[in-house]
Amino acid sequence: MPTPHIRANVGDIAKAVLLPGDPLRAKMIAETFFTGAVQVNDIRGALAYTGTFNGVPVSVLGTGMGVPSASIYATELVNHYGVTQLIRVGSCGGIADDVALRDIIVALGAGTDSSVNRARYAEMDFAAVASYRLVRAAADAATARNLAVRVGSVHTADLFYDPRPTRMDTIASMGVLAVEMETAGLYGIAAQYAVEALALLTVSDHVRTGAETTPDERETGFTDMVAVALDTVVATHS
Repeated sequence: MPTPHIRANVGDIAKAVLLPGDPLRAKMIAETFFTGAVQVNDIRGALAYTGTFNGVPVSVLGTGMGVPSASIYATELVNHYGVTQLIRVGSCGGIADDVALRDIIVALGAGTDSSVNRARYAEMDFAAVASYRLVRAAADAATARNLAVRVGSVHTADLFYDPRPTRMDTIASMGVLAVEMETAGLYGIAAQYAVEALALLTVSDHVRTGAETTPDERETGFTDMVAVALDTVVATHS
C-alpha cells in the first residue's frame, strides 16, 4: 500500500535510499548512475526511482527543502518500506574560512536551531550524529576515488533567509564547516528508529564570502558526491 506521500508499493523501494533535496537531482542520479532505473513515485513532485548500482539495489527520492519535508519522507521510508540506510546527498553553504566551493563534506554531526530533536528527546539537547559505519565507508570510498573530503560538523537551519546577521559568526566560531537544512532531523529519525543515516554535502555557495555555483550546477552537477554515496551503499551492503 502507498503512504500519503509516496505512491510506491512495498518492495518497490530498496533498503538503501539516497535523499537529495531537489527532485530533479533524484532524476539525474537515477539516469546517470542506476542500471534498470524505474520511477516509483511522483506524488507532489517528489520524484523517486529504484535501480541497481554495481549490482546492489538502491533507490533515490527527492525530499524537498527543510527538516519537516525531509522528515515526512524519511519516516515513511523507514516505517512503511523497511528502509535501513538513509543517505542525504545535498548542497550546503560553506561557513568555515577554509571550506571552498565544490568541497565534499561528510557530516559527522549536526547542530540545529530546529526543535524536532528536542521533541524526540524530552526537550533535552540530542547529539545528532551519523552512523560511524557509513562515515568510515564514505571516507574510504572518497580515498579510493582520489577525492578529498572534509569530515566534521554542520548546522541544520530552519530558516534559509535568517534575519539574525551575527548567527553565522557564532556557528563559525564553533568550528562548524557548513550550513544546510535537513541533516539534524535525518539523524534524529535514524536514532529514533534504529537505522543508519549519513549526510554527504557539496558546498554550493559560501555564506561568508558570497561565492556561489549556478542553479544548473546544483541540479545536475555534484556527481563526485553521488559516486561516493553509491560506493558507500555497495561497501555496506549485506
